[in-house]
Amino acid sequence: MYRETAEQLLAFIEKSPSCFHAIKNMKEILSADGFAELKEEDKWEITKGGRYFVTRNDSSIVAFTIPETGFTGYRIMASHSDSPTFKIKENPEMEVDHKYVKLNVERYGGMLCAPWFDRPLSVAGRVIVKEGDAFVTKLVDVDRDLLMIPNLAIHMNREVNDGYKYNAQVDMLPLYGDISSKDTFMRTIAENAGVKEEDILGHDIFLYNRVKGSIWGANEEFVSSSRLDDLQCAFSSLQGFLKGDKKEYVAVHCVLDNEEVGSGTKQGAASTFLYDTLVRVNECLGLSYEEYLRGLAKSFMLSADNAHAVHPNHKEAADPVNRPYMNEGIVIKHSANQKYCTDGVSAAVFKDLCREAGVPFQTFTNRSDMLGGSTLGNISNTKVALNAVDIGLPQFAMHSPYETAGVKDTCYLIRAAEKFFK
Repeated sequence: MYRETAEQLLAFIEKSPSCFHAIKNMKEILSADGFAELKEEDKWEITKGGRYFVTRNDSSIVAFTIPETGFTGYRIMASHSDSPTFKIKENPEMEVDHKYVKLNVERYGGMLCAPWFDRPLSVAGRVIVKEGDAFVTKLVDVDRDLLMIPNLAIHMNREVNDGYKYNAQVDMLPLYGDISSKDTFMRTIAENAGVKEEDILGHDIFLYNRVKGSIWGANEEFVSSSRLDDLQCAFSSLQGFLKGDKKEYVAVHCVLDNEEVGSGTKQGAASTFLYDTLVRVNECLGLSYEEYLRGLAKSFMLSADNAHAVHPNHKEAADPVNRPYMNEGIVIKHSANQKYCTDGVSAAVFKDLCREAGVPFQTFTNRSDMLGGSTLGNISNTKVALNAVDIGLPQFAMHSPYETAGVKDTCYLIRAAEKFFK
């Protein structure tokens, strides 16, 4: 069961080289399960017993189900679709000594730079074209080894192993081809999208790692892949959402974009996307705004974003007491400075949920002398205020282009999510 689920996760990630592809894949899975797509610009017709989803910017999605009878609130599981990478700039080609062509890129999010070197890369994302009076999105995935960021030989940088500060404008630009490739990059993108190069009016294109995901270890206990943070949680949320009975609450599977850059976009956790969706659902069901607020007061959210496992070579980086390990369960994340939305009440609720689901759980806190990261839970709570807990699955090498997690933990989160949506 664990390996089969891990293989399904890897297949989903491989089909999701960008946030846009991840949302497209979720739309297809939901549609196959009988969910109807709503458009933000259209009038909504929602009925009891109905199943729906809506997207924003093609990179965020909110799927929800309506109970057959009256409901007492919302059960929401939120994750994010984006991962740290490099974004292709406008006019990307840069000629080098009339011999090579490299691409101009900029950092998206806070990544580990070193693992991006000396491995096959490609690009994926979207282009925008005009068809008649409409602006249309075309997804792009150049499904071949297209780029590489070559390291500088140690003979030319003898101190590199003593520590090196990477300059994103100098060190991190990928090589595209020799001089004969000049003026062909956007043509390659256009051909992949099935459009003319001159018709492309805009684009959001990102690098991605071409190394396939793998299951490994002495007992095949580890799974490694790009974008485990946070597609592992997004995949688990969707699977649990589809399996749950969803009878008494409005059940919500929510995947938001731009968490890695602060969530402050129209499609991020700081936006009105989730709020707008829930309010429209409430109004379509003929309920008042007061009833919406009363429902929120009886609701709960799981904010699911991966967590740090104790590192085998750097045990000292973990808290002395709260020390998550891979394959030992879902991590409940705590922060006195409110980097996470967990409090005593929400932690108690989630622990009880895990016990009922028969899955193990662990706790994480940062070392008191080490500043940790944050996630979308608290940010989302400023728009949709309800009891919420921050959870995740333990992993190594967070924000590397090749991350590692435990084979068992995806199953644990799916089972907890299924129980949550019951």
